[in-house]
Amino acid sequence: MTHLARKRFGQNFLHDHSIIYNILAQAHPITGQHWVEIGPGLGALTKPLLQAGVKLDVVELDRDLVALLQKQFAGQANLTIHSADALKFDFAGLVNTNEQLRVIGNLPYNISTPLMFHLLENAGCIEDMHFMLQKEVVDRICAEPGSKKYGRLSVMMQYFCETEWLFDVPPESFDPVPQVTSAIVKLTPHAQPPVAIKDLVSFNQLVTQAFSQRRKTIRNSLKKLVDEQQMLALAIDPNLRAESLSLEQFALLNQHSTVTSD
Repeated sequence: MTHLARKRFGQNFLHDHSIIYNILAQAHPITGQHWVEIGPGLGALTKPLLQAGVKLDVVELDRDLVALLQKQFAGQANLTIHSADALKFDFAGLVNTNEQLRVIGNLPYNISTPLMFHLLENAGCIEDMHFMLQKEVVDRICAEPGSKKYGRLSVMMQYFCETEWLFDVPPESFDPVPQVTSAIVKLTPHAQPPVAIKDLVSFNQLVTQAFSQRRKTIRNSLKKLVDEQQMLALAIDPNLRAESLSLEQFALLNQHSTVTSD
């Protein structure tokens, strides 16, 4: 089957069998589990997932690829192909009673962050997620306080999930060859939030504001949201910059902030 990769869909097709093997060895699909693959492309991961005996839903935006997949996997009773935009797809609608989804995908770089947050709207029905992303994005997701890569994405993803970098993927593993290195990340939604916050909207607003001017101290970047005396009362140094604050400290600031979700 031939298919020309489309730049507007951010298509780079994985063809390296050793990488495919490593992804599946880390993800460890088990017969009977319910898996969702986002952006199956030419079916590099789809085929071994089906061979593992999972129930599989795949979500593909490119209609030409949908047609190729329908032909390639005709007669597969445990496969459902959805011709849809993953950013708008109702993932919770796939869930049957008392089951959780396992999600996997080589995510297009241009939509990876909004797509992950869209999925996390349904975090309660997701067991884990294994994603191929731009290495820079994985580094930011997994970054710890004090790192220059630590930012809003780090804080928000770590509020929702346990994050784990698994391994890097070189550009030559794809066709066409991208100009960046990729990486595999495992995201496991927390059964319970790791910290207490006021509400998600105001928490996101505070974290976004803190990192919007990274060079400023939180005394200045958050002055409209949290009083300096309140910071001191929480034993948080107002002279710190956002990149030095832990998830727990952001949660404390949020609990005592004046910002609301209205």
